[in-house]
Amino acid sequence: MASSVLGLNSDGESVAGCVRVDSAVRREDDELVRRLRAGDESAYETLLQRFQQPVYNLAFRLLNDPGDAGDVVQEVFLKIFRNVTHFRRQSSLKTWIYRITVNEAHNQRRWFFRHRSREVGLDDEPQQVRTRNVPDSERSPFDYTFDREKHELIENALARINPLFREAVVLRDVEDLSYDEIAEVLQISLGTVKSRILRGREALREELTARLEPEPAWRWAPE
Repeated sequence: MASSVLGLNSDGESVAGCVRVDSAVRREDDELVRRLRAGDESAYETLLQRFQQPVYNLAFRLLNDPGDAGDVVQEVFLKIFRNVTHFRRQSSLKTWIYRITVNEAHNQRRWFFRHRSREVGLDDEPQQVRTRNVPDSERSPFDYTFDREKHELIENALARINPLFREAVVLRDVEDLSYDEIAEVLQISLGTVKSRILRGREALREELTARLEPEPAWRWAPE
């Protein structure tokens, strides 16, 4: 996650590999949509299995509140079920669902600022997003602790940057969407997508740098 900010990789993509994967995913999406439109109950189960957790993760990272993210998930799937007949396949199913998720997150944020004030408890612990754990017998407990702390550090830094920049960075560096897909999800121009990602990564880098800088040592002056 946030690999570009941490300098772990670049935005380079294998065109041939992406085309093959995209074609297979598009065929799978078309079949799923066909079954959903036919009222196939198992198709709804498949839809939830594929997208419920990714939608929650995206909503959580945009809102930084598990309760609000859960509300967004419910609204997103209600809208999918009601509007799947209007899905015109001009975009991928994933892009369409993410666009609904981002819009619902915007609605939830607007509701939040209208109806309640933010309360931050002194004893609140950072919320964690479910992630896949890959077993590795060579790793020590210190390695696991370090990875968990690094994950929380990045998640907390993401929550502090401008929401417009955050959603662009999350879609690119966490969800691995292409620039064109992000433009479609956010309904903005390609140039604006690149600008928001650039500014978001820089803001995230500044947040991480500030958190990683050591605290100044106290010095007692002689009396």
